[in-house]
Amino acid sequence: MTGIAIERRSDHNTMSKEKNNTARLIVAASETDADMLYATKFWAPDPFIFLQRNGKRTLVLSDLEIDRGRKQADADEFVMFSELEREVQGKSKKAPPYEKVLAHFLKKRGVRSAIVPANFPLGYAEELAANKVRVRATNGLFWPEREAKSNKEVEMVGRALRITEKGLKRAIEVLKASKPHSGKRLRWNGKTLTSEMLRAEIDSTILRAGGIPTGTIVAGGDQACDPHERGFGPLYADSLIILDVFPRDAKTGYFGDMTRTVLRGRASDAQRKLWNTVKAGQALALKKVKAGVDGMTIHKAIQEFFAKRGFPTGIRKGRRVGFFHGTGHGLGLEIHEHPRLQKVTLKDRQVLTVEPGLYYPGLGGVRLEDVVLVKKTGCKILSRFPKQLEI
Repeated sequence: MTGIAIERRSDHNTMSKEKNNTARLIVAASETDADMLYATKFWAPDPFIFLQRNGKRTLVLSDLEIDRGRKQADADEFVMFSELEREVQGKSKKAPPYEKVLAHFLKKRGVRSAIVPANFPLGYAEELAANKVRVRATNGLFWPEREAKSNKEVEMVGRALRITEKGLKRAIEVLKASKPHSGKRLRWNGKTLTSEMLRAEIDSTILRAGGIPTGTIVAGGDQACDPHERGFGPLYADSLIILDVFPRDAKTGYFGDMTRTVLRGRASDAQRKLWNTVKAGQALALKKVKAGVDGMTIHKAIQEFFAKRGFPTGIRKGRRVGFFHGTGHGLGLEIHEHPRLQKVTLKDRQVLTVEPGLYYPGLGGVRLEDVVLVKKTGCKILSRFPKQLEI
């Protein structure tokens, strides 16, 4: 990377000075890039240019987007990409590559160096280097202020959680209406109820509620022992089913994220013990969450609690069992954003998930997840959906 004049900066004092004095550049589609959406409040499916210099924010947009951008985007100046493109193309019959137009724009503005996100495209960086424009990639958060959520952001996460809860509510309704048939397969509306069918019911409910479904998990039995397995095939009575729902609010871009583990029918003593242990482990974590606490101490406390209850973390028959994933993660404009709970000292106004789980093939998996706002004296639970094992 150093061969193309990209540097990484991790010193926070340096970063704060650069933030005030150095140009900041993003080239990305805001639909898929949280830093761009945070900066502009403007949804666009194709990459566009954001330049912040001396406190002024400029957007370079296509003819297709510029009028909408002027109405909706948070920026001070709007430049038409096609005009810059014509300047670069001159009398040539061939339109220039995007990165050459980008380099022209920056040179025209006298920008000689810029801070860019760590995921800045390599091809663009190479072209800028060839034009003697130096880019320096952040080694941390491009917008450090994203970490502490404002009241408005907490409200938007809350709105996304209400959408999430509607999806979960629909899942419970369908499972309640289902009946066990041969081989304990659940039937609903005259058909075998599958993970795919239940996911479709959840996702269509989310769409009607103003959300965008993103990878909803409906995993029953041993499928749930792979925590990111989305689930497939028939669902069964008396079997643990993990419902992990994490839609995006189509209006704001903020995510909700909640998990419940349920069982249609009667739980065995072993299943009930597993579920109650996870519930108690999550309650233990929620009591410990507050600003200033080392997240790893929370993670280890849960693992120790689970081990004392007879559910140690380890490897059995070549598979991971127990509690082998993180306790939680940041939530906002990304489903998994900074910080990972067990890798930081918690700070006031972070929004995090708290989601311990236990997974044992042959018995099944249990995960319970809620979203919290970290406060100086503890945490505020933002999710509201009840926890119920048997339905």
